[in-house]
Amino acid sequence: MPRSPLIRPGPSPSSNPLASSGPFPSSGAADGLGLSQLTRLLRRSWRWIAVPTVVAGLSAVAFVQVVPPRYTGEAKILLESREAAFTRSSQERGEQAVPIDEQAVASQVQVVMSRDLAREAIRRLKLVGNAEFDPDVAGIGPVQRLLMMIGVAKNPLERAPEDRVLEAYFDRLLVYPAGKSRILTVEFRAKDPALAAQAANTIAELYIASLEAAKTDTARYASTWLGGNIEALRTRLAEAEAKVEAYRARHGLIGGGTASQPLSAQQLGELSTQLSQARTVKADLAGRAKLIKEMIKDGRAFEIPDVANNEIIRRTVEQRITLRGQLALESRTLLPAHPRIKELTAQISDLDSQIKATAERIVRTLENDARIAEARVESLGAAVDSQRDVVSKGNSSEVQLRALEREAKAQREQLESYLSRYREASARDAESATPADARIVSRAVVPDVPSFPKKAPIIILVVVMALLFSMGGVIARHLLVDPDNGRRRGEDEEPGAGAEAAQPSAPGRFAFPEASPGLSRSGVAAATPFEPLVAAAPAPVSPGRPSVRPGAPAPGRFALDGLVSRLGEDARAGIGRRILLAETGDQAGDDGLSGTLSGALADLLAPGARTVILDLNGPPCGAEDVGLTDLVAGEAPFLDVIQRVPGSRLDMVPRGFLDIDVLSEEPEALEITLDALAQAYDWVLCRLREADGEAARALLSAVGGAMDTVVIASNRDADDPELVDLYALAEASGAGRVLVARDRAVADMAARDFGSDLELRRSAA
Repeated sequence: MPRSPLIRPGPSPSSNPLASSGPFPSSGAADGLGLSQLTRLLRRSWRWIAVPTVVAGLSAVAFVQVVPPRYTGEAKILLESREAAFTRSSQERGEQAVPIDEQAVASQVQVVMSRDLAREAIRRLKLVGNAEFDPDVAGIGPVQRLLMMIGVAKNPLERAPEDRVLEAYFDRLLVYPAGKSRILTVEFRAKDPALAAQAANTIAELYIASLEAAKTDTARYASTWLGGNIEALRTRLAEAEAKVEAYRARHGLIGGGTASQPLSAQQLGELSTQLSQARTVKADLAGRAKLIKEMIKDGRAFEIPDVANNEIIRRTVEQRITLRGQLALESRTLLPAHPRIKELTAQISDLDSQIKATAERIVRTLENDARIAEARVESLGAAVDSQRDVVSKGNSSEVQLRALEREAKAQREQLESYLSRYREASARDAESATPADARIVSRAVVPDVPSFPKKAPIIILVVVMALLFSMGGVIARHLLVDPDNGRRRGEDEEPGAGAEAAQPSAPGRFAFPEASPGLSRSGVAAATPFEPLVAAAPAPVSPGRPSVRPGAPAPGRFALDGLVSRLGEDARAGIGRRILLAETGDQAGDDGLSGTLSGALADLLAPGARTVILDLNGPPCGAEDVGLTDLVAGEAPFLDVIQRVPGSRLDMVPRGFLDIDVLSEEPEALEITLDALAQAYDWVLCRLREADGEAARALLSAVGGAMDTVVIASNRDADDPELVDLYALAEASGAGRVLVARDRAVADMAARDFGSDLELRRSAA
């Protein structure tokens, strides 16, 4: 069955008198006061400014003249290590002093402000009874007596005298470090300049004395404790050494010599030495006897040292040499058979026999000595074996002995350490033996100029503050009485405008919630997946007709009562505050909001409720500006992206500088942003331009689920495939409700073409 053609009547964007050149409609000048108006306002109200300023200045002059002056005494203390090297222990001399850090300086500030030091300072300065610090000494007033009678207050005279002065003392005491240095500044304020200087010096001296006393007390405590433990330690050492000696004597572990070895071990060592010597002697004798035998066998007995060194053998060898000389002499003239030759030969042989016999006797002597040495080796070996058994049996006892000796040694070392520390602590126990780790580098002098009041600064400050408050009061009064500054009075009125305003307004462009015909030419209802709303075309506006403020029912504005009524019902039920306005190509206006459903609805809601409009896919901002995409991406805060539309209560959020894909890629961040805006605003309107485009469809699918209502502005037929797809896409995104708006002119023309018996359908709920 053929469909009815789509008719799209209506004015073009260029002929629309409501279209503005800017992105938002302007309904008047900006609120507030201009610089020139502010100057004129202050000039007109000079009396309201001058009189309070003069009064405040005179009051300040009277105050600084009447109030009693106070003087401040200032003393400076340097924190440093002042302990001499000779007063430090041997271990401390090798260590470096711990540097004084900021925490240590802050701790010393609290020490100076301690209550114990304060009570001593109060006693030395005799502040008890001073009317400035102890006002109760003059007597108790009637009010105080009344409070004491009813039990609300206590009698201040029942407190200790120093405790009554503590509060006033701490009010006038100021202790602080000078910058990041190790210098403490002590300031004390008083009406008497001499008392101020004396108090600052006294507090500094008491602080130094407290440090010295703390060191002396520490040394005295150490010496007392060490002295009490040294005697007990000496007793324990004597007992330990007695146990060692008794155990040594009981088990035969008596030591001797400088080595302090057990006697059995020493005996074993001596026997081992003797055994080694006996074995050496035996080997030496056996070797000498063997060598002499070989020499005798070779006929060289007289070459043996022991034989040659014998006196008899030496004389015999000399005789032999003499006889051999005679034999050689006689052999020159005599034959071997001569009796003389035979006699000499016999004498020489006899001497050789004597030498040989002597050598043999020496060999027998050496062999006898070797046998004696062997016997000694055997006896010493047996003695060593026996002593070794004795030593091995004493080793188990020696283990216990060494344990007792270690215990005695530990007691001895501890006693020596205690004695050394006791001597060091005793040396520090004397007065002024260890100076305090601080010294006064600047003593307080009697001040000549009071520290309070500073007359000139106080007067100038009071006059300036009075001038500023007076000017602020004048401006605030003017803004409260005439917030618009009279600039909107008659702004929308021209000759004849009142008569025109009294006339009933023409039908607007978008009128809700009438139903639109979705029928074919045969009169049978077309099956569409949605029920579109009907919109009406704007009434003609004559040139020069002034515009009205947003929300005012005037000609040229859109009739949205039906939609606002339906949205208001949802709002009262707690839903429907987030609305997505999807504008298709046949319904979108110019680049601004004029002539669009988004601009009309925003202008209508803004005067009566907090309203913000978000431009989802508008033109991007400049590099220096930020908008919605920057907010969702976390690159900008809310206060930077929300802008006020000039001349109205409507706030707007532009698209932003970052790419529009951020809204699809960060659904959780977008949901959080919309929730935050929904908590701050009554209505959150989101404008989606060119909703039938591919990029806009993807954005609708991404953000539709976060919306309570999606309104599609389209002039297409109800069964148009593109409109049906757009509607289905909005429903599939998870939106709470989907509505469709179309021009009333198109609906009326379709009704005339099909007759008056068209069946109307209800709009989508």
